[in-house]
This record gives sequence, C-alpha cells and structure tokens, in this order.
Amino acid sequence: MKRIILFRTLVTIVVSIGFIFVISGCTKKPAETATVEETTVSQKKQVTTVTKEQPVEKQKPVTAEPSAQEEKAPVLQFHVVKKGECLWWIAEYEDIYNDPFMWPLIYNANKDKITNPNLIYPGQKFSIPRIGYTMGEIEQSRKSAGAPRPYTPPEGTLIPIQ
Repeated sequence: MKRIILFRTLVTIVVSIGFIFVISGCTKKPAETATVEETTVSQKKQVTTVTKEQPVEKQKPVTAEPSAQEEKAPVLQFHVVKKGECLWWIAEYEDIYNDPFMWPLIYNANKDKITNPNLIYPGQKFSIPRIGYTMGEIEQSRKSAGAPRPYTPPEGTLIPIQ
C-alpha cells in the first residue's frame, strides 16, 4: 500500500514539474519580427528639367526610377526583451543571428545586465555583438550551448566576425 501511495506522489510531482515548465515561458513560440526605425522608400520622384531652348509650358516631367536593388533592413544592434523571451529565442530571430546556439554571444556581451542566463526580464535592453569574434570563438560558443558537431554555424546565420 505504501508503494502505491509513493508511486502516486512521485507521478504527481513529475506532472506538476512538467506543467510548471510548460507555463513558465521557455517553450517554443513563433518568432516576432522586431521593428526597425529605418525604412526604405520606393516612390518615384518627379524631376522637371528646364532648358533655355524650350518654353516652360512644353516641358514634360521626367521620372527617376528607384534603383532596382532595394536596400535590406539593417541588422539590429540591440534588442529589448519582451515577456516570455529567453536568450535562445532572441538569438534565433532572423534579424539577430538566425541561430539559437549563438545565445552565449549575447550573454557574454551583456554580463553586466545578466546575472543568470536563465533569468532575463522584460524591458532589459541587450546589445547584440556584430564584430570582434573569430570563427574559433563562435564555434566554442555554439559548443557550450549544446550545438551538434560540427560546431560551425549553418548556412543563413548572421555571423559576427571581425
């Protein structure tokens, strides 16, 4: 009888811990896109040319086409933590690193603001390091985060190299 009570107690504890983990906020959520202050304008500008030979009434406006290659949105230099985020998710955003295993880079750059990498709070503003790393340091960071071998970043990752 004591074994059954002990077993039920153990199952209750395990289920409770799992439930707490699920509602604590570090479960997979879709990435939110961050807003960037800079925007590109793709409007046609009208330019009127004036020459001495033609009267002003017969002039036609000439439109200047924008360049065919629009500028990409710049990568973010900082990130303000939103409710429910963790360093893993922040590193996974496409405009941050596009690789969740690079979260130690954010942690190491913001150690003055983060005492425990598992505890970050909404409203904290973290700088996102973009330069000053060698490929060896990036591979070591990915290894410490639990990335599978080889520790090189996958294709599409925004790599912060000198």
